[in-house]
Amino acid sequence: MADGPFLRTLFRIHLWLSARVLPVLVARRDFESVLKLAPLQLSTPYRGLPWSYIVARVNRTVRRPWVMRDRRCLREGLLGFRFLRMAGFDPDLHFGVDAKSMHEPRLSAHCWVCLDGKPVVSDSLPDMVEIYRHPGGSVKARAA
Repeated sequence: MADGPFLRTLFRIHLWLSARVLPVLVARRDFESVLKLAPLQLSTPYRGLPWSYIVARVNRTVRRPWVMRDRRCLREGLLGFRFLRMAGFDPDLHFGVDAKSMHEPRLSAHCWVCLDGKPVVSDSLPDMVEIYRHPGGSVKARAA
């Protein structure tokens, strides 16, 4: 489907609804269950939308969180990864922890999305140690 006003409107509605439902889907889930919300295989109904438009809309949609305030980057990252995948891109979802918080009672974590090796949704913070990368692209393409 070519980029046009109908596709952009459909995208914005889908993104807005997903952003409102995501906190309920993430609540009290372990890391593995949360990653299932960022599947590697998705249909591409938003093919034709530029990545910059998708990132700008994700940032705009999550800019004033009422819920998930303490996990804002997770919300941005999951939505950014998911909708970039639905546009046919191969983003990577990165997770890291702050090295200074390793001995604290509560670990400080962060996530960000990269496209072609460059951060597009959020970015790695100083002193972040990457602990996991959820790859973009299909499993078949990586095995070849």
